[in-house]
Amino acid sequence: MERRVLLVFALTFLILMVGQPLLVKLGVLKPPAPQQQQQQQTQQAQPTPQAPASVSAAPTAVSTAQAKQASSETESVIENDLYRIVFTNKGAQVKSWVLKKYTDDHGNPQELVSPYAAPQYGYPLSLWTYDAGLRDKLNSVLYVPTVQGVQAAPAEVSFEYADGDVSVRKTFRFDHSYVVRVDTAVTRGGANVNAYPAWPGSFGDQKVPQSYAMQEIDYRTGEEIIRLKPDKKGKELSGGNTVRTPFYYAGPVSQYFSAIFLPDDPSAASLVTLRNSIEIPEKPNNPDSKKVLVEVLGAAVGNAFGPTSQRVYVGPNSVDALEAVKASAMQGQGGPPPDLGGVVDFGWFGIIAKPLFLWLKWTQQHMIPNWGWAIAFLTVVINLALLPLRISQMKSSLKMQRLQPQMNAIRDKYKKYAMRDPRRAQMNQEVAALYKEHGVNPIGGCLPLLLQFPFLVAFYKMLTVAIELRHAKWLWVSDLAAPDPYYILPVSIIIFTVIMQRMTPMAGMDPAQQRMMNIMMPVMLGLFAWSVAAGLALYWLVGTVIAIVVQMAMNRTSMGREMRDMMEKRARKQQAR
Repeated sequence: MERRVLLVFALTFLILMVGQPLLVKLGVLKPPAPQQQQQQQTQQAQPTPQAPASVSAAPTAVSTAQAKQASSETESVIENDLYRIVFTNKGAQVKSWVLKKYTDDHGNPQELVSPYAAPQYGYPLSLWTYDAGLRDKLNSVLYVPTVQGVQAAPAEVSFEYADGDVSVRKTFRFDHSYVVRVDTAVTRGGANVNAYPAWPGSFGDQKVPQSYAMQEIDYRTGEEIIRLKPDKKGKELSGGNTVRTPFYYAGPVSQYFSAIFLPDDPSAASLVTLRNSIEIPEKPNNPDSKKVLVEVLGAAVGNAFGPTSQRVYVGPNSVDALEAVKASAMQGQGGPPPDLGGVVDFGWFGIIAKPLFLWLKWTQQHMIPNWGWAIAFLTVVINLALLPLRISQMKSSLKMQRLQPQMNAIRDKYKKYAMRDPRRAQMNQEVAALYKEHGVNPIGGCLPLLLQFPFLVAFYKMLTVAIELRHAKWLWVSDLAAPDPYYILPVSIIIFTVIMQRMTPMAGMDPAQQRMMNIMMPVMLGLFAWSVAAGLALYWLVGTVIAIVVQMAMNRTSMGREMRDMMEKRARKQQAR
C-alpha cells in the first residue's frame, strides 16, 4: 500500500514537471510575475520591511535581455589630491584606498583597505545580500567597466554585469572631497534584490590588537548617535543583523578613520551590522609572531525598497572634514540635517574635551606651530587658571592643621566607646561644630583635585581621538598620540613627583604614611604615564613642574612657613614616642 502511494506521488510530480511548460506554451497557465518569483526566493533569507508610501516597492532597474561579462580582470584608478582608489572589475569593488595626506607607521601613504579582514570577508564597496550564494556571485564575477586605467577626479566609473537572470549596475562618482557618490541596482529575474554597498570590516591602520578594541559601528537617528562597540553583546551587533530605524548616516569607525554611508532617503535606509573575527600577528612587524584573535566590525547600508542611492565618506576622523559633510533630510524631522561631526567621540567630558581640542588646534595654527609645545602652553594656562584654587587648598589644609590638637582631644574623649555606640554620633557633632566655628571646609582641600580630574580625562580622550596629533612630532617623540618610545617622559614624571612630594608640607600626616606616599604616588603616576599617549604624559609633566614652582613660592610665604613648622613639630613628637 505504501509503495502504491509513493508511486502515485511520483507520477503526479512527474506529470506536473513535464506538463507545466506545455500548458504555459499553450496559454493555459501564466508564469508567475517576476516580483512574485523574487519574493519566493528571498522571503526566508531576508526580513520583509514595509515600504514607505513614497517609494516604489520593486522597480525594475537593469534589463536582463543581454548578457554582460568581461573576459579578464582589469583595474580602474581614480585619483585626486586626497586619495588614490583602485577598483577591480572582479566584483566591481575596491582593492586599494590610499589617503595621500596621511601616513602609516613607516611613513608611507595610509592604506585604508585592511590586509587581514578584506581577503576573508570582502573588500570595500562590495555588495552584501541576505542570500549568501548570490552575495558570493556578485562579488566574484567579472563586470564590464566604463573606464579603465587612471582617471583624475572629478570622474565617474560604472560597472555592469548580466547573465540573463541576474543583472547588476554599480556607479561611482568622485569630486575633490572625501565623499563618493554610490548608486547600485541589482535584479534577479527582473525583480529588485536588496544588495547593499558595504565596508565589510576594519581599516588598514588597524595593525595591533589594541586598535580593534577602539572600533565601532555608528549610526545617527533623529535624536542621538548610537555607538555599537566590540564589547557590546546581543542582537543589535550580531553579524548580519538588520537595523531598520530611520537614520541619517551609518558606518564603521576606527580610532582615526571611518567609512560613513549617507542615504539619500534616510527613512528607507537599512543598516546591516557585520561582525567577524580574524587572527593577526601580535607584533605587526613580525608576521611570524604569535597570532591573536580579534573581532572586526563592518557595515552594509542601502535602500530596503529599491535601488540604492547614497554618498559615502571615506577618510580621516577630522572634525573639520566631518563637519563639512551634511546628511540628507529626513521626513518628519524638523530643522536642518546633522553633519558628521558627531563621529568623533570626545567621551563623557566632551563638553570640556572638544573646546580643549579646538583651543589647542587654534594655538597650533596661529601661535605655536608644534603640537607638543602647544600642549605645554595650554597646560601652563590651565594651571594658572587653577592657581587660586590651589592657594585655597593650601589655606584649607593649614586651617585643618591648626585644629588638629583640638580634633585629637575630641577623638580621645570618645575613643572608649565602640564604633556602633550611639554616643559616637556626638563626637561627629562636636567635630562639625569645631569646623563651623573656625570656618573650615573639610572637603575644601579636595576641590582643586576634583576640578583637575575632568581636565585630565578630557586631555586623555582628546589625545586618543584627535587624528591631528597622530604622528605629530615633538623633540625626541615621533608620535604624540603613542607612548614615549624612550620612556623619558614617564621617568621624568616619577622624578619630579618625588620632588613635589618632598616639598609639599603634610603636617597632618603621620611620618610613616608620608614616607609611603613619597614612594607610592610617584610610582603610580609613572606606571600610568608608561603606556599612555606621549602628549598626555607631556601635559602631566608640565603640570607637575608648574606645581613645583608654585609650591616653592608658597613655601616662602608666612602660611607655608607655619605649615612646615607644624610638620616638623609633629615629627619631633613622633620621634620622642
